[in-house]
Amino acid sequence: MRLSCYFMPTLREAPSDAQIVSHQLMVRAGMIRQEAAGIYAWLPLGLKVLKKIEQVVREEMDRAGAIEVLMPTLQLADLWRESGRYEAYGDEMLRIKDRHDRDLLYGPTAEEVITDIFRSYIKSYKDLPKNLYNIQWKFRDERRPRFGVMRGREFLMKDAYSFDIDEAGARRSYNRMFLAYLNVYARLGLKAIPVRADTGPIGGDLSHEFIILAETGESEVFAHRDLVEMGAPGPDIDWDGDLQDLVDQRTRLYAASDEMHDQARFEAEAPEDKRMTARGIEVGHIFYFGEKYSKPMKALITGPDGKDVPAQMGSYGVGVSRLVAGIIEASHDEAGIIWPDSVAPFGAAVVNLRPGAAEVDTVAEQAYKALIAAGKDPLLDDRDDRPGAKFASLDLVGVPWQLIVGPKGVADGVVELKRRASGERQTLPLDQALKVICG
Repeated sequence: MRLSCYFMPTLREAPSDAQIVSHQLMVRAGMIRQEAAGIYAWLPLGLKVLKKIEQVVREEMDRAGAIEVLMPTLQLADLWRESGRYEAYGDEMLRIKDRHDRDLLYGPTAEEVITDIFRSYIKSYKDLPKNLYNIQWKFRDERRPRFGVMRGREFLMKDAYSFDIDEAGARRSYNRMFLAYLNVYARLGLKAIPVRADTGPIGGDLSHEFIILAETGESEVFAHRDLVEMGAPGPDIDWDGDLQDLVDQRTRLYAASDEMHDQARFEAEAPEDKRMTARGIEVGHIFYFGEKYSKPMKALITGPDGKDVPAQMGSYGVGVSRLVAGIIEASHDEAGIIWPDSVAPFGAAVVNLRPGAAEVDTVAEQAYKALIAAGKDPLLDDRDDRPGAKFASLDLVGVPWQLIVGPKGVADGVVELKRRASGERQTLPLDQALKVICG
């Protein structure tokens, strides 16, 4: 993409109502524009990042055996009446009537819709397990939307729902999602900690939130340092095998947010030199809820004994749009955003310091075309602007590599290469610089 033809409306200053770093930088970098309280238009730069995060989530769900569907944003109120949630959900639900006076709602979540789909087609235990997931926009009418896309009213969410014949099967489905989530966050360059979450009236111990570490995080996290340093399990997992040991390795070590923290237990279970306290942001939640929806909605499965029983269900949510802000909160500096390579809007930027100078234009075009051929999705900064302004805008939007082409370097047969994350600069011949970028 040539920057002279692109739409990237950057700002020098953040708007006064942007209270947290991610909101400030997303507005300044021209990623989003507020249309109403808690509702944003995603501009080209922001949409590129959003789509890349969405694809990482999709790939890891597919790898773990989940199957993608696409459910509607508008849902029938009658389904929610079946589950008993329509009246109980409260004012966060946006209720709508169509021209035929039917009650609809803009879905804040999709348990009822997916249960209706499941019960229409799956009748036997022989067709289980199943895990169906959906990446779709949701709406919750927050009383006080704030912090940009971190707590908006409209948001993009990946929600998965597992169906099993019994609790043992449900636990296996839960374990797949537990490990898949750790892989998602690792691929996004994030350090994620699974912490036990409150299961509410359902009871049991199968509920975890995933918190990414960020100095500006909204929650305080208390964890055993070995858990923080353990890392993700990686892609080479036998997803059909017994995953309990891998999960146990990560759940036997202490980890809790301030809402669930027990200081006495923390001190008993973690040696003093292993206790870590940090700030974090919740970006995912997995939850086993058994028959909560399948029983009232009569999603029944015929078991091996010939008896019909309600399916055992779990749900698994990742805030895809929230992750955009979460990554920025975890990875930025005074100059702007520092994207991990996996989700950066552009893989590299070729900076032409003298547009119109034939020799400089030739080398810049050569570099740009080579990066396109290598699949690096480059940005060519061909604007007629001061070098300082170019560097400032590219630092702001967080392009991982800047390949700088200027008249002096061209005369000497070299270009300058800058790594955004470290600020490290190298002067290299063009072919060597391209090899560094392309790995």
